[in-house]
Amino acid sequence: MSLTPASLTDKPMELSAVLTPSPEGGYIAFNPETGTTTQGETVEEALSNLREATELYLEEFPLTIVGRPLLTSFQVPERA
Repeated sequence: MSLTPASLTDKPMELSAVLTPSPEGGYIAFNPETGTTTQGETVEEALSNLREATELYLEEFPLTIVGRPLLTSFQVPERA
């Protein structure tokens, strides 16, 4: 299924966002479907910045989604 930016369709795209605390403060936001990455001082700002960056990316590089990403976690020894 080929998907284009929400502004060009009636149905918005549902994408993933992974937010991690930044060592400098705030959050780093990553969209695994497109690889877009940005940051913000708050969760809301990071998500807003990620939404904007992803929309700009999709204007140039339309996305074909074949399935939903699976987000999980795993552990490694603390001193790996």
